Amino acid sequence: MRCGLTGLELILAALASGASELTTVAVRDAYAGLRDRLLRRLGGRTEAVQVLEAEQSSDPGVWRVQLGQDLAAVLADSDAEVLAAAREVLALAESLGAASSEFHVDARDARGVQIGDHNTQHNTFS
Repeated sequence: MRCGLTGLELILAALASGASELTTVAVRDAYAGLRDRLLRRLGGRTEAVQVLEAEQSSDPGVWRVQLGQDLAAVLADSDAEVLAAAREVLALAESLGAASSEFHVDARDARGVQIGDHNTQHNTFS
């Protein structure tokens, strides 16, 4: 499994892996469990819930930023159940080759970095 990811990065990586159309029923089931936990955690954050529900059809660079901010705000990255569900999705996806282990990058404190294939990036630095 991916090492060195923060809790938030782990959750977002699991969402990206589980949302793939190339996954199995086991991955989709684990992904659904993660989404359910996140939806409960997000509570009344209507925009975040809409982003989570539509993330498969959205630009990955956009939904990760939008959703990531809300997940951090509700402390999803410190919720043991959410992190366990994210690890389960990644473990299942990686065991099937759905998530590439091709990249081993430490991008801590980096700005404007893209990792992986077929990315789109929107930066606003202040």
